[in-house]
Amino acid sequence: MDEKASMEREILLRLRTIKGHIGGIEKMVEEGKTCPEILMQVAAIRSSIEKLGVYILENYAQTCLMDTLKEGEDVIVTFKDVVDQIIRFMK
Repeated sequence: MDEKASMEREILLRLRTIKGHIGGIEKMVEEGKTCPEILMQVAAIRSSIEKLGVYILENYAQTCLMDTLKEGEDVIVTFKDVVDQIIRFMK
């Protein structure tokens, strides 16, 4: 399996996990679970989404920089683009 396919597989796996947690929260609401129990699950989802974003961003940065170096393009322009993506993600 190539690197891109492996990354896509990992992203989809994480998204399915998040989707399953959301379904679990829906069930908890329907069952009348307490707010603290539901909020704990919401926090877990938020953490999972944050980790997914970091994973995507990390792979994007590595891929962009490696491609730039391989193709002999301007590293400074690519570096600025990666920094812009990091800033957008962190807002």
